[in-house]
Amino acid sequence: MGITEKIKKNPELKKFVLWAIAPKRNPRPRWWVRWFLNPLKHKKGKGAVIRRRSRIDVFPWNRFEIGTLTTIEDFCTVNNGSGDVILGDRVRVGIGSVIIGPVTMGNGSGLGQHVFVAGFNHGYADGSKNSSQQPLDIRPTIIEEEAHIGANSVVVAGIRIGKRSQVGAGSVVTRDVPPYSVAVGNPARVIKQYNHETGSWEKVN
Repeated sequence: MGITEKIKKNPELKKFVLWAIAPKRNPRPRWWVRWFLNPLKHKKGKGAVIRRRSRIDVFPWNRFEIGTLTTIEDFCTVNNGSGDVILGDRVRVGIGSVIIGPVTMGNGSGLGQHVFVAGFNHGYADGSKNSSQQPLDIRPTIIEEEAHIGANSVVVAGIRIGKRSQVGAGSVVTRDVPPYSVAVGNPARVIKQYNHETGSWEKVN
């Protein structure tokens, strides 16, 4: 039995380990996790940059990986507490954006400024309890390669945005966007798709 399984099967040990990693009322990794454990646990590609004024709240129990030449700009927040955060090569996360896992971004994809992307919702099925006391509704979000999300947009949990698609600024994406599409609005809807035969973007009725 590995050390992880031993911790999971021992309630007191699990409670102590969780306390050692993050304070109960402040779910942010302690300094020793950020400085010593995370650099050993998580993968950072060659030439990748995380600006110093970003808040990278990543924990050792889920993956946090950023690929070659990927950039996370200032004032961003990244949190993998609820699921893996995987950013491919040449990904750009714009100033002030928030990524809460599970979220995967493919190679060459990007977020504009102040974009919110999450892979879970707070559960609220039991109306007699505060949603903070209920299990999370975890649904991974996937942004495929070379797709771009405009500034001030929101991508809700469980969404897949297809390859090379463009989401207009200020959009709220509540359903999947097919590859090679342009989607705008609240809720976002597809208004154009790329025609590979004609080599042009065509309006969608």
